[in-house]
Amino acid sequence: MARYTREDILRIASEQDVKFIRLQFTDIFGTLKNVAITVEQLEKALENRCMFDGSSIEGFVRIEESDMYLRPDPGTFVIFPWRPQTGKVARLICDVYNPDGTPFEGDPRYVLKRALKKANDMGYDAFNVGPECEFFLFLTDNEGNPTTITHDNAGYFDLGPVDLGENARRDMCLALEEMGFEIEASHHEVAPGQHEIDFKYSDALTTADAILTFKLVVKTIAQRHGLHATFMPKPIFGINGSGMHTNASLFRDGKNAFYDEAGPLNLSQDAYWFIGGIMKHMRSISAITNPIVNSYKRLVPGYEAPVYIAWSARNRSPLIRVPAARGEATRLELRSPDPSCNPYLALAAILDAGLDGIKNKIQPPASTDKNIFQMSDEERKQMGIESLPLSLKEAIDELKNSELAKEVLGTHIFEKYIEAKEREWMDYWTKVSKWEIDQYLTKY
Repeated sequence: MARYTREDILRIASEQDVKFIRLQFTDIFGTLKNVAITVEQLEKALENRCMFDGSSIEGFVRIEESDMYLRPDPGTFVIFPWRPQTGKVARLICDVYNPDGTPFEGDPRYVLKRALKKANDMGYDAFNVGPECEFFLFLTDNEGNPTTITHDNAGYFDLGPVDLGENARRDMCLALEEMGFEIEASHHEVAPGQHEIDFKYSDALTTADAILTFKLVVKTIAQRHGLHATFMPKPIFGINGSGMHTNASLFRDGKNAFYDEAGPLNLSQDAYWFIGGIMKHMRSISAITNPIVNSYKRLVPGYEAPVYIAWSARNRSPLIRVPAARGEATRLELRSPDPSCNPYLALAAILDAGLDGIKNKIQPPASTDKNIFQMSDEERKQMGIESLPLSLKEAIDELKNSELAKEVLGTHIFEKYIEAKEREWMDYWTKVSKWEIDQYLTKY
């Protein structure tokens, strides 16, 4: 994150001919919102005097308590490289505050900041996160509306001309680099039309901001190529869905707290307890890391997505994998989250679950080094391997009974989130699908 001061931002905006600034924030589902201002209002915004109507945002406040204030984070200032070179457009990510100057408890960014403070209070300097965001590129119809027709039939690591998304990915990477991202890898994924661009890990707050920026850039550049980018977890039946594998590590006194040269697998006791905490709470936070009906159509056997709550340093079928790198690169990879999640809430929930494991010394079971998908139900039962929720409904029920989830989200978001997700499930559950028509209309 850049270390801009208020004066730096005003100077850069003037030198670079910035005309508009988008003050960005998110609702409780991670949907990016913004209030656009002209550069003449930038000084006022940097003095935290920009107000908006919170009652219009899903999960925020009632109409009688609607006035909210946006406080820009100077480190998030960036100019959009795809906008005009004269009259440029920039953005600032904001925290949401109440009129009395206190943080708004319904602001997802505040939820993550609160979780990070808990880690700091326990002696940890940083919670570093590296996401692997997958997405699909689809063709659009003559009116520009998205279809579910993939733009290629390429596979894992294929190159052009088979990989028709190569040019779009290239432009995405260039735009991201202009915005301060360090791109580590870009490639075609397993499924036709599926792609992945990986950027360098950072502290959790910077990473959560970056995920939202990344999704905006990918969608914008795809549109300029006549394509539609989607982070929907499972847009097509019968092929792999899109995940957001989340690599995480804790640091204490500037050193990786998950590494211990003398420990089993060179992992520290903190790392094992962190794994134990995630395994204990994963079912109850799945509605946060996998928040939509469609999420659970990805989490099924046969498509590389995790289904079973286990861990391993040797294979990719469990929920948690420990990559081979050690030393400062020691990390855990949580494989269940998908890119439809609100990154602030998801990272806060993962961190809180892991910290609970450390605080209560929750030792995980032995690693599962066999392919869990090839085990019988009886074998998994004997080994005590549980499954992730099978549906959003099951995940919501787990969330409702979780004290940890209520603590990490806060009462406001906890209640609003459950209320909205129950409406979403009921809307889905009561609809008659094409599958039902195909199966039953002529049969009965």
